[in-house]
Amino acid sequence: MWRDLGFAVDESGVCRVGSVGIQLAGAGDAPGIRSWALAVPAPLPSSIDGLATTVVEGGHAGASASAVHPNGTVALDHLVVTSHDQRRTEAALVATGFEPRRTLEMGDRRYTFFRTGDTILELIGPAEPDDRRDRPARFYGLAFTVDDLDATALSLGEHLGPVKDALQPGRRIATVRRDAGATVPIAFMSPGPGAI
Repeated sequence: MWRDLGFAVDESGVCRVGSVGIQLAGAGDAPGIRSWALAVPAPLPSSIDGLATTVVEGGHAGASASAVHPNGTVALDHLVVTSHDQRRTEAALVATGFEPRRTLEMGDRRYTFFRTGDTILELIGPAEPDDRRDRPARFYGLAFTVDDLDATALSLGEHLGPVKDALQPGRRIATVRRDAGATVPIAFMSPGPGAI
């Protein structure tokens, strides 16, 4: 499926995007993002509010050269995590050394952004804990920066939803349609300022 969406995947099943290596699951494995590996100097717990975590020693987890992707992908813009108790998950991340850069509340939703390496970690959830607040946080989806979003949309055709304005001022976004076969939500974004 990743190759069908224009990603380059090596023979070991890894998709390299910038400094990030995405290890793809095999056929028949459970869908979704199951864990992350971080190149950080300090030890981390094996779970951060339910997010399975590994520390990679000796540099970046995706230290090999980035691939050239036919869909124009140049970076993993952000990894999205969702929680039914957004503030609890934010506190767990902060307790393990993550520093929130910005928090937005839009209606009944709360968004907190962290910087981790070259990628933004976006934590989303209800502004107030909901009736499933006892559930752990979970990895949700991925958003990639592409060189030319209009070219990406043209090349992916019906696999991609409409291009629209993103939450980030001056940027646009398009989401992969569910019927494209992706096992996690994937979006593509136009280039723009990465500072948060």
